[in-house]
Amino acid sequence: MAKKRPQTKAAAPQRKNGAGAAGADVVVPVVGAREPCPCGSGRRYKACHGRAASHAVTELVQRPFEGLAGECDWVALRELVPAATVELTLRDGLPEGVPSVTLATVLPMAWPALRRDDGSVLLGLQNDTPSGDISRDLADTLTRALTAEPGTPVAAQRVDPKGPRLQDLLDPEAAFEPAVHSGFEFWVPDSENATPEVTASLERANAAAIPTVRLKSVDSSYWCETPEKNHLRWVMPHPEERLLDALARLHAAGTSSLGEGTRLVGSFRAHGLTVPVWDLPSAMTAEECEKPAAAFAERLAAALAEEAPLTPEERRARGGLTNRQVTLS
Repeated sequence: MAKKRPQTKAAAPQRKNGAGAAGADVVVPVVGAREPCPCGSGRRYKACHGRAASHAVTELVQRPFEGLAGECDWVALRELVPAATVELTLRDGLPEGVPSVTLATVLPMAWPALRRDDGSVLLGLQNDTPSGDISRDLADTLTRALTAEPGTPVAAQRVDPKGPRLQDLLDPEAAFEPAVHSGFEFWVPDSENATPEVTASLERANAAAIPTVRLKSVDSSYWCETPEKNHLRWVMPHPEERLLDALARLHAAGTSSLGEGTRLVGSFRAHGLTVPVWDLPSAMTAEECEKPAAAFAERLAAALAEEAPLTPEERRARGGLTNRQVTLS
């Protein structure tokens, strides 16, 4: 018989008091997809009990953030950015006793949401969700967080497939301006009173965070630093086929890079949008990407406006880009 792996505080299931009384069919363990499954099998959660928890109870929504202000940044924060926060504005205003609602890439111990002692709400974005509609799952978590007892986390649960979505709860006219952080200190505004579990979770998260910067010159573009080379990952709102044609035109013309030593290496799909990726020299900083990125945006706009069929060279370039494309979600 295989020896079970010991549970850690970070991987242990988090339960909301009274979850059964609230009508939840099951209590979903709050644990990252790549973390060890809380059952102790030794397998990753997504390959074990997470498979059942993640089976969609509603039809898969390909673009769950469509219609929200800052859709491209929602995708980036969900898939690319380790530590970031955004102040959210509710369509009907904040309830009494809730001073603020903040979206966070991830929360301590992978909580889906947290009602702080002062009544403010933190909503985690990068958690696994129990249905095929991330927007509906997040809206359900947010709704319950707004009425949770201060000082308590909010667990995941199966959602009503006819329940509200984020598009129903958030003000569509409000700005969506992510603040990217170097670490997760925003978890503990009062670090002296943080529990040992939260402090340990903070230390682990900070150690794993990849340095990331959001560019100012163009929208939804994120520089990140890795040991061997840096990267620029840019979430774009354009229709995929048209964008790939435009990138192929630039690639064939030798104008798809961001300067010497940089290279457009491909793209991936995430939540219905396309994310081109560039390799950068390890010495190239985020600040040094600003002007090249702005210049590329101008070239891309011109290429997107092209109506002529692709040339044979451009078709070959497009094939290369398509062959290197992967889908994250």
